[in-house]
Amino acid sequence: MSDILIVDDERDIRELVSDILEDEGYATRKAGSSEECMARLEEAQPALMILDIWLKDSQMDGIDILKAVKRDTPDIPVVIISGHGNIEIAVAAIKQGAYDFIEKPFNIDQLMVVIRRAMETSRLRRENSDLKRKDTGPAEMIGTSAAFRTLVGQLDKVTKSNGRVMLTGPAGSGKEIAARYIHANSNRASAPFITVNCASIEPDRMEEVLFGRESSERGVEPGLLEQAHGGVVFFDEVADMPLGTQSKILRVLVDQQFQRVGGSDKIRVDLRVVSSTNKDLDAEIEAGTFRQELYHRLNVVPVAVPSLADRREDIPLLANHFIAQFNEAQGLPLRELTDEAVALMQTMLWPGNVRQLKNLVERVLILGDGSGPIEAKDLPREEEKPQEEGRVVLSGALATLPLREAREAFEREYLLTQINRFGGNISRTASFVGMERSALHRKLKSLGVVTSNKAGARVAHVEAEEEQA
Repeated sequence: MSDILIVDDERDIRELVSDILEDEGYATRKAGSSEECMARLEEAQPALMILDIWLKDSQMDGIDILKAVKRDTPDIPVVIISGHGNIEIAVAAIKQGAYDFIEKPFNIDQLMVVIRRAMETSRLRRENSDLKRKDTGPAEMIGTSAAFRTLVGQLDKVTKSNGRVMLTGPAGSGKEIAARYIHANSNRASAPFITVNCASIEPDRMEEVLFGRESSERGVEPGLLEQAHGGVVFFDEVADMPLGTQSKILRVLVDQQFQRVGGSDKIRVDLRVVSSTNKDLDAEIEAGTFRQELYHRLNVVPVAVPSLADRREDIPLLANHFIAQFNEAQGLPLRELTDEAVALMQTMLWPGNVRQLKNLVERVLILGDGSGPIEAKDLPREEEKPQEEGRVVLSGALATLPLREAREAFEREYLLTQINRFGGNISRTASFVGMERSALHRKLKSLGVVTSNKAGARVAHVEAEEEQA
């Protein structure tokens, strides 16, 4: 897209402008009618259009063509020329999105100034569009655990289709990365990936942000859906979308078209939709805050993204990945993790999931002295009270139990933590805790601890508690 399309019903004008531009090093194409113009646009998008307002013996005049171009390819700058120019025509052209207006007979120097500015605008718009297509953010999936492998297997099944995907899982678990993985491995990978942060956009601005706006003061401003044309739009935390917007999005999914705010033309889009939520949408539907019809449209292929607690085996891989990432992006020290630090991280609570782990790693690298490996003592434990070295702080409940019951409660919790840390692998757990495998089995049975499959991974739980539940 590097040539200039000249549209004028006067052959002499077409040839004159073309010769001038080619002398300046620009490639040109020419059209003498609206029909020829639309055919040239179908062949290839130009970098710039020079468009006459009046086209004799044509079905469309210049303003009609301008509207069509701004509807379908809004990034192409259009310079309007006319021998019948007046202020009303100029205003009408600018309102419809024209880059500039030049009156015939035009001064060649003036024409070239406008052309050079418009071509620079075209170049910047193309670069911006290319950056949007390339800037897909992280799509690399990190992990080896059974729960992670199950997730990737499900994602791989949906990447090549055009089906709508609903990603569910707790906040910070990596739903956006999963969405980007779908995009990066799909046949739309070279097209845009546009994120709609439903929770962060003000409700009264949601429709303008999504659908764009047309106004006499600011012309045409494409919205996120228009920017995502041909690619993927990701509705992040879709449960936070306002009810009024939900009904309009439902209509877009059905018709694949919409109107900009303040506009009257229908904008057609080709989109693949991926959504995410950390809420129970059935409960939201019951409460009347989410439309059931939209849920059925978006939830064609449901995929559950596991919490970090369900994939503790992946914590060392993720932590080392973040260390390398921060080293490359911010120049933070490239430090190793000691076995004790890894063991502690695998037993910590992670309510913020992978995002919390990433933040913790960044904090340790920033606040650390930058020398030597990261040790267990370097890791912040905000949920625990300060304690003296060599002492364990008992919870209030544990401190009130007799010794035998307290010991059993501690052993049960300790072994549950270690089994889940090793993804349900009894052999690795036995090796770490220093017990024979058969002895560990007997101990687990006496404590009422059993293992079962959950999200493709073996996890441990207390049998008595499950029965009571």
